[in-house]
Amino acid sequence: MQKPLNQSKIYIAGHRGMVGGALVRACSARGVEDIVVRTHHELDLTRQSEVEDFFASERPDIVLFAAARVGGIHANDTYPADFIYQNLTMATNAIHAAHRRRTPRFLFLGSTCIYPRQAPQPLREDCLLTGPLEATNEAYALAKIAGLKMCQFYRRQHGDLFHSAMPTNLYGPGDNYHPENSHVLPALLRRFHEAKINAAPSVTIWGSGTPRREFLHVDDLAKAILHLISLADPPDWVNVGTGVDITIANLARLVARTVGYDGRIDFDTTKPDGTPVKRTTIELIRSTGWEPQINLEDGLVETYQDFLAEADAQTLREV
Repeated sequence: MQKPLNQSKIYIAGHRGMVGGALVRACSARGVEDIVVRTHHELDLTRQSEVEDFFASERPDIVLFAAARVGGIHANDTYPADFIYQNLTMATNAIHAAHRRRTPRFLFLGSTCIYPRQAPQPLREDCLLTGPLEATNEAYALAKIAGLKMCQFYRRQHGDLFHSAMPTNLYGPGDNYHPENSHVLPALLRRFHEAKINAAPSVTIWGSGTPRREFLHVDDLAKAILHLISLADPPDWVNVGTGVDITIANLARLVARTVGYDGRIDFDTTKPDGTPVKRTTIELIRSTGWEPQINLEDGLVETYQDFLAEADAQTLREV
C-alpha cells in the first residue's frame, strides 16, 4: 500500500528546472518533508553507475522524473544528437534503477511533442506512433517516447507502478530565458521586455504567426502530477493541458500587452513554423478528477512579475 504523500520520500529529478521547481513547491505545500534532490554535479543521470548507487542508497518511495535537456525549435534543430543522447540515457538509467530497487512509484514527464506532426486535432493519447514526428524536435520526442514506453512495459512485465504525464507547452516561474534556446513564450516575453526598455520600434517573430499552441501554467502541471500519483490505477500516459489554444501571432500580441510594449510586430516567414497545430484533449485526466485552474492572461501577468524579480536579482535562467 502506498504511503500518504506527506509521509513519503520523494525524489524530484530536475529540481532546478521550471517543472522540478514547481514540484518542490507543490510537495512542500502538501506537507512533504522528505524531498530528495540532487544537482547535476552531485548526480549525473547519464552515468548508469551513479544512478544505480543513488537508488541503492536513497530508496525513494516516489520518483517524479522532470530531468531533461529541453529547448525551443532552434535548440532542438541545432543539437539533435545532444537531445536524444542525454534524454534517452537519463530516462533509461533512472527507470531501470528504480525497477531494480523496487521503487513503489515512478512518474515520468514527457511532452505532447511525442505525437505525430499531422495527428488529428485535438491530440488524443491513442494517436501515439500513428505517423511521422515533427522534424524540428524529432530527437527529443523519440527519447521521450522511449521513456514513456519503458514505463508502460516495466509496468506490464513486472507490475511496477510506473506511468507518465504528457504536458503541453509550459510557462511560469523559473522558466529558461536564453535568447536562442528558450521556448516560444519565455523567448517572446524577454524579447518584448527588452524592446520596451530599449524603445525599439519593432519586434520580429520567427515564422508566419499562424501555428496554434496550447499553454499550461507550470503550477497547474505540478498539481496535476500530485493528483496522478494519488491514483491507484493511473493511465499509462495521460495528456496534461488546458484544451485551449492560441495562434503565435495572438500570443505575441498578448505578451506585448502584458509587458507594455506598443511597437510594431513583424513576422519572418523565412524561419520555420514547426507543427502547424498542437492542442490536446484532456478528457482522460478530467475523468480522473483534475482541471486546470490558471488562465493564460492571469498566468502571464504573474510570470512577467516573476521575470522582473529574477532579472532584478540577476537570477534568470539562461541555459
